[in-house]
Parts: sequence; structure tokens; C-alpha cells
Amino acid sequence: MNIPNDPPGPALPLAGVKVIDISNHLAAPTASMYLADFGADVIKFERPGLGDELRRWGNAKNGVGLYFKVVNRGKKSVTVDLHTPTGVEILKRLVKDADVVLENYRTGTLKKWGIDYDVLSQINPGLVMLKISGFGQTGPNAHKPGFGTLAEALTGYAHITGEADGRPLLPGFGLGDASTGLMGAFQIMVALHERNANGGRGQTIDLALYETLYTLLGPQVVNYDQLGIVQQRAGSRLPFTAPRNTYQTRDNKWVAIAGSTQAVFERICEALEMPQLSTDPLFVNNQLRIKNVDALDAHVQTAVSRFDLADLLARFERSDAAVAPVYDVAQTFADPHFIARENLVTVQDEELGGPVRMQNVVGKLSRTPGRVRRAGPKLGEHNREILIDRLGFTAEELLAAGISV
Repeated sequence: MNIPNDPPGPALPLAGVKVIDISNHLAAPTASMYLADFGADVIKFERPGLGDELRRWGNAKNGVGLYFKVVNRGKKSVTVDLHTPTGVEILKRLVKDADVVLENYRTGTLKKWGIDYDVLSQINPGLVMLKISGFGQTGPNAHKPGFGTLAEALTGYAHITGEADGRPLLPGFGLGDASTGLMGAFQIMVALHERNANGGRGQTIDLALYETLYTLLGPQVVNYDQLGIVQQRAGSRLPFTAPRNTYQTRDNKWVAIAGSTQAVFERICEALEMPQLSTDPLFVNNQLRIKNVDALDAHVQTAVSRFDLADLLARFERSDAAVAPVYDVAQTFADPHFIARENLVTVQDEELGGPVRMQNVVGKLSRTPGRVRRAGPKLGEHNREILIDRLGFTAEELLAAGISV
């Protein structure tokens, strides 16, 4: 089957930015995914014969890992073993005109292999290198292995997640990795801007897996520092606004309701036909609602249970109050707003035998929007294009190094 890939389209804002992704798994490849979405030329290194571990994570179709197709969309795959002289030489040749290298090996690994930033920056002083590791390049835990799950535990995320009388809960997806990938892409762009504005010299970015999530947790740190408060598990409630929870409708569906401002709370009361609640001395302001949240939630749940989901949503819309149904992923595919916003995109993929839908590019630039140009590549799909046509290796040299062409 000959399925076209990378169809033509308008110019992308990162066209011409050259990225070498020698990482694997999830966090750093997520960062390079965001760069590829906006047009960067991302070359992904994978181990000959095995490829990235992500190819074997989660669900597969006909032996093809599905999540890999999303995280590595828009990239080119070459099979390179960095333990070998040929692998090191491939990296050094590519680095000569690259802008970015991403890696997520344990601290000190690249130095041991002779390809750390001090070596690569001598070849290309303008190089920016993102180094993602479990605990960062410094500190007493720098030598330890780390994964996103550990970040979700040690930052305090798991401690505040779950019911008050239940066990700490981890998220149902790779939150630590995903948040690190977002921050990694952002910091790469910061470093490239600084390089281009201040003389062309690159630098390294030292990013630990737990650090972004630690900041995303909000007011916990300052609340503890100033007031000695340690946030505890409270289900879907928040410690700084009420109501905020999930509630079950008469037809056994679920909705999320948040009264984040006084005006919104009053409109919620109107939609639920209990206007007296907004003037009740227990609930007249946010501080009192937090203090009396058990009673407040009981009132809201009782009111919500009087309505079927469709009726409830219509009432909230008429009152301009904040509510959302609790969707599963199948429902997002059918939602008119998701469809209108083009939050899903369809691309063609030869390995999967046709179209595959995935999340679209996040954010819409008005003149130069991003674009998912292709799903994740076949293992070594671009060996000939990159290693022979671009770098000048011969097929014999590559085959001798265990690289198929």
C-alpha cells in the first residue's frame, strides 16, 4: 500500500529548525513532538532491531504500537546504536548543523559515551541540548533512575489525589512525563530565542521529571510556608473554592460543577432552582462555602439528582452557569465542540493500513498554524534518506554497523 505522508500545506513556523532526538520512552519525545507539530525537522534515533520502548507500550494493532504513532508523529526514524563508533559518528555529523539535541538518559551516561554537551558543542557552539532525567543533573539523587510515576509520588500529587479515607492515587496517564514534555518544548524555544538574540551560543537545559509537576500543584508550597497547611486528599474538591465536585444526575450520568466566583455560584443556584442557597448564612461567600462544604455538596447533589443530564445542561446554559458532562474518550469524538475546534486530526499510516485519528496540534496560530504531517514512522524508515543521502555513509558501512538500509 502506498499511502502519501507529509502532504503539502502552508509554511510551518519552525520550518528549518533541526532537532536530533536521541531520547526514548515519553517525556523528551513528547517535547520533540510539539516541535515537530510546528514544523521542526526532528530526526529520532532508535536502537537497531528494537526501536524505542514506546513501540511496545500499551495497546497495539497488528503488532504496531499505537501510542508511539502519536508521540512520534512528524518525526523521521533512523536506527543508531550510540554504543558503537559508527553511532557516535552519525550523531557528530548530524550535530554540525543541528539546533537542538534532546536526551533523557541517566545523568552521566552521555559523558561516559563521549558525546555529552562539552564534546558536541565543540562541533557546533550554537547547539541547545535538553537533558531530561529523573532527578536532574545535580543534587544527591542525580545518579538515581527516575520515571514519571516517581515524580507523581514525590511532588505531593499522589498525596492529594483520591478520597479522604482512601489510598493515594496516581493519575491514569503519564502526567509527570507529559508535563515535563510541555516544559521541555517551552524551554527549548526560550534557549533558541536567547541564542539567536545574543550572539549565537547555545546552552544546556537541565530538567528533572518532577520539577514541572511540582510547580503545577499550585498553592501548596506557599500555603505550607506561610500557614503550615498540608493539603490532604478530598476527592474532587479543591481547598480554595466551593462548590467544586462531580455530581450524579437523575439518569445516572455525571457532571462537574465549579463555582469559582461569587457570580457563577449565584447562577448555579439559579440553574438548580435553589436561589435561597446563595443568601444562606452558611454559603454567602467562598470562605464560608469552603468551611461548610459538606453541607453545600449535599444541597447541590440533591438538586442535581432531580434532573436528567440533558435538562440539567440546558438549565445551566440558560443561566450562564459553569457545568460540563463527565465524558469518556468515545464521547469526545462525537462532541460538536471538539469537532468544530478540530481537536482530532486524521492522518494516513501505512503500518496501520489507512487512516488513524489522534489529538490535533494544541493551540491555533492565526497565520502559521501547526500541522500533524504524519503519524510516527516505521522503525528505521529514514535510514537511507538521512544516513546515506544526507550524511554520506555507504550502505556497506551501515550494514557493517548493524544498520539496515
